[in-house]
Amino acid sequence: MSSPSSDMKAFRELVHQCKSLVVLTGAGVSAESGVPTFRGAGGYWRRWNATDLATPGAFHENPSLVWEFYHYRREVMASKHPNPAHIAIAECEKRFKRSGRKVTVITQNIDGLHKRAGSNRILELHGNLFKTRCLKCGDVAVNVDSPICEALQGRGAPDPGTESALIPEEQLPRCKVGGCGGLVRPHVVWFGECLESSILEEVDQELKNCDLCMLVGTSSVVYPAAGFAPALAARGVPVAEFNMETTWATNQLGFHFHGPAGENVPEALKP
Repeated sequence: MSSPSSDMKAFRELVHQCKSLVVLTGAGVSAESGVPTFRGAGGYWRRWNATDLATPGAFHENPSLVWEFYHYRREVMASKHPNPAHIAIAECEKRFKRSGRKVTVITQNIDGLHKRAGSNRILELHGNLFKTRCLKCGDVAVNVDSPICEALQGRGAPDPGTESALIPEEQLPRCKVGGCGGLVRPHVVWFGECLESSILEEVDQELKNCDLCMLVGTSSVVYPAAGFAPALAARGVPVAEFNMETTWATNQLGFHFHGPAGENVPEALKP
């Protein structure tokens, strides 16, 4: 199998010609914004492996602890900003729209930075830190309150010696739909949960209709997203990978650009 091309000029020509561009993004697109991933050996919050808190069982057993963790993550995100890659993708969407074309972002990230950068066509595979879902009525709502509830004010410090707040359930974030008041949880996909079928249907439709794809900042190990780009390439759709390192999927794709997304993506999407 031949190595993927690193010809930026050739790829930019494809961008200028395409009618429907899909941008698949992972944690790497937000790395230059300083967003922690909580993956790998350093993925601890206090004494817990962060992935152990991102489960339905953990929330059922100790919703106070899990909300402290997610409150911390929300507050950290308040100090982060979209980087040049997010902004270039959003500006490309606006430019395409003016000429009757479209850009769709399909992201594994839950940080909301694509939206803050100005992107509008966003499919969030794993949910969003700044949305909640009621366990009683099922309502999904955007919530950017800081703190999300009074009892979490000043809580969530990540230091290993920090004692848990043990907040009573009735003082944790509650549903704001009139008369409900049910306990809400972060609207994110936890380990052991399935992705939303409605989101997957929209993703499938966009992948069927696109004629160009950019894979930005993802290690291509989490499914089903890891299979999207190789499947497109196998169908003959040009796919470019923008990553700091090569991945198992790299040699199945048409283009590979090594380096920070904040440098390469704006170059690729120049008007």
